[in-house]
Parts: sequence; structure tokens; C-alpha cells
Amino acid sequence: MTVPAIVPAGAIKSLVASLLVFGTVSAAPDAQTFIGTITDDMCASAGHAQMQMGPTDAECARACADAHGAAYVLSADKTVYRLTNQRLSEQFAGQKVRVVGALDEKSHTIDVTSITAAK
Repeated sequence: MTVPAIVPAGAIKSLVASLLVFGTVSAAPDAQTFIGTITDDMCASAGHAQMQMGPTDAECARACADAHGAAYVLSADKTVYRLTNQRLSEQFAGQKVRVVGALDEKSHTIDVTSITAAK
């Protein structure tokens, strides 16, 4: 007859917590850095001159978002990426920025971690 091993309750909790953290970290996509200009999805390919919703690109992008429901996007090297954090994106409308986040290749969407002004 064998006697079952007794494992301290604290050790089991630590093991479970470690497995949960590892599973969360390993499932997260890798963050990437993208440099481009925050604009709106209506003007991203045609440019703000056509819409003329404001005297500057920033004002046009904000007006397109407010009046026409456009979404803020990142235009980088002739590629347009959707951005998940619209509130933060609005703060940088019309500016060259550095966006850090995970890219969903299928939807061309960046799950934004941070946006900072680029030099």
C-alpha cells in the first residue's frame, strides 16, 4: 500500500498562479513599433485637401471624426492601420507619432499600448 504525498497548500497556490501568469504572457502577441501620422480613415488615402474640414490636417481629422463618424488611423509607409485606442489617437491627430502595440494582420488593426510624438 502506498501513502499519498502531502503537498503544502501554499505550493499548490504558487503553482496555479505561475501557470496562469505563464498562460497569459505566452498568449499575448508581440508588441511592435510603428511610425507614421495619425489621420482619419476618410482622409487617409485621399488627403485632407479634398475634404477641407479645417485649415490644418489635425483639425480636418478631428472634424471628420466628429461630424462624419470617421475613425482615427495610423498612416505609415502607404499602409493604413486601424487603432484600438481612439481617445488617445485623437490627442495626436495630424501629428507624426510612434505607436507601440500588437498588430492583428488580418484586420490591419493595432492594439495600442502607447502613442508618443515622433521626431
